[in-house]
Amino acid sequence: MSKNQRGASGIDIYRLLLEASKRREKEKKTQLLQSLGVKEFFEEGSIRIDKKTCKGVECKLCIKACPTNALYWRDGEVGIQGELCVYCTACVLSCVIDNCIQVTRRRPDDGNESFSNPKDVLRLLNNINSRKRLDLLKSRFQDLETYLKRHSRTVSS
Repeated sequence: MSKNQRGASGIDIYRLLLEASKRREKEKKTQLLQSLGVKEFFEEGSIRIDKKTCKGVECKLCIKACPTNALYWRDGEVGIQGELCVYCTACVLSCVIDNCIQVTRRRPDDGNESFSNPKDVLRLLNNINSRKRLDLLKSRFQDLETYLKRHSRTVSS
């Protein structure tokens, strides 16, 4: 076996091991979330809490808002259980301090989103809902066009 062939197979093995590891993590997260009754979630993302600005000891609103209990109280600060986080942004919406909690997530269409205050989250949710309404109207309009085309043929015949 030549030196180039050995080097190429080493890279392939590394890539395969990395993919297998990611697949195992995804399966573990899916099982954990299914046991909690969570059906839809963002697979990739990150969450960060700025410990300097967090007033968790006074409010704990983000912990109460988290649907999967990914946030919890630990040693005088808010802790994060990464395997349970679905990057839903409920914590950002409930936080009374802007830019305290930062959530970044990847959409299924490979777009990245980042939030650090309720205004950002509400703007994004409004945009998503607007897109859904527009898509629904387009599909209904296409259905109506199709119906009218068929109906006009039967009337003119």
